[in-house]
Amino acid sequence: MSAPASVDPRGPRFAAVVTTVVLAIVLFTEWWPLLAAQTVVFALGAFAGLRFAPYSVLYRALIAPKLRPTTEREDAAPLRFAQAVGFAFALVGTIGYATGLPTVGVIATAFALFAAFLNAAFNLCLGCEVYLLLQRVTPRTKRMNA
Repeated sequence: MSAPASVDPRGPRFAAVVTTVVLAIVLFTEWWPLLAAQTVVFALGAFAGLRFAPYSVLYRALIAPKLRPTTEREDAAPLRFAQAVGFAFALVGTIGYATGLPTVGVIATAFALFAAFLNAAFNLCLGCEVYLLLQRVTPRTKRMNA
């Protein structure tokens, strides 16, 4: 069994800052194509892996080389789960805006923005916390057989 994938914890926080800015712009402008692009960003992080997520690529190329190396690592699984939750909210928001239901778009985008802001400002990843809670309440035998 291989070790779980891990990431530099500064990368997801950088991604949360960018995501916060993007989602705030969407809320103020209701420009749903930008939310659709953010939905793709979430999908890449959740389903292809954090290595392929555009904000992770930006972090590794532009930010990380300017920082001191870190030995601190973070498990990627909770982060990918958080990206999947963000994907769900962004997808609902995009569909809401695109189909003429702006209230649905605003509410879904606001939830995603709230979570991204908590991570960016306070290093509190709500999706990660939900993932860890689910790990605690799911019987171990089910997790091993999945």
